[in-house]
Amino acid sequence: MKIKALLLAAAVCVAVIAGGCSQSDSNKNDSSSKASVSSETSDSSKEDSKKDDNSNKENSAQDSKDSSDKESSVPTGEAVDAAWFNDALFIGDSVTLKLSSYADTGDLGDAQFLCAGSLGYTNALWDIDHEDNVHPMYEGQQYTVDEGAKLIAPKKIFVMLGMNDIGLYGVDGAIESMKELTGKIKNNCPDSVIYIESVTPMIAGYSLGDLNNTSIAEFDEKLKTVCAENGFKYMDVASAVSDENGDLIYEYCSDIPTDDNPNGMGLHFTEEGCKAWADYLKANVNNA
Repeated sequence: MKIKALLLAAAVCVAVIAGGCSQSDSNKNDSSSKASVSSETSDSSKEDSKKDDNSNKENSAQDSKDSSDKESSVPTGEAVDAAWFNDALFIGDSVTLKLSSYADTGDLGDAQFLCAGSLGYTNALWDIDHEDNVHPMYEGQQYTVDEGAKLIAPKKIFVMLGMNDIGLYGVDGAIESMKELTGKIKNNCPDSVIYIESVTPMIAGYSLGDLNNTSIAEFDEKLKTVCAENGFKYMDVASAVSDENGDLIYEYCSDIPTDDNPNGMGLHFTEEGCKAWADYLKANVNNA
């Protein structure tokens, strides 16, 4: 049985950056003001500015689509069977939440999921009783991801977080939280193989404050180094869903920002995008 997060209604697609933006740590305070990068903002001037930019961003994305045939760069290694993921757990935010829905096809076997739409490496470290926590649910009860992983006891753990950290705490702040959280997961699940997935890109010409394809690429490069230093297996999922310019393939994006969809964030996946993601994992888990 797949375990999926129970989220607050409407938090899945529009609150990827918005939620979990409070921080009790004195080194990461005043995050409520930083959370204004969310599409769910009450600042009318930002909303007006966003609307003014929508047509340009849409045209930029369309130009990117038309410039070349955007095909995934999934390696041609021998793929494992879907059943390989029967003892796997995926931890992530709303991007992985979409993958959990796609997994109902059976393409990832009986993999389980601990996801929440606003989850990040930083707020995943908060105590379970933190008033702003966004921890996922498991069998009707909320757990931190490290405690949930310990309870599920999977043989393989896939972690894709960071999207909700980069814009709030910067690349270096996000990396520090990543080190701390993965250390806790490793301590709670010493027999599990840990796979760290890269943060995936946004569509061409779009950004949310400091979250953009440049900062995402910088984060992923540092993530790769941390994995090598700590014995984690790095999965470059971004390479499987990016075009030749490093942008999210247009057809893989389910929330393209347009005049009709001003809250589109340009980073969530379609079913086709999830298939490319799953295909990449199956072709590369034995080579990581």
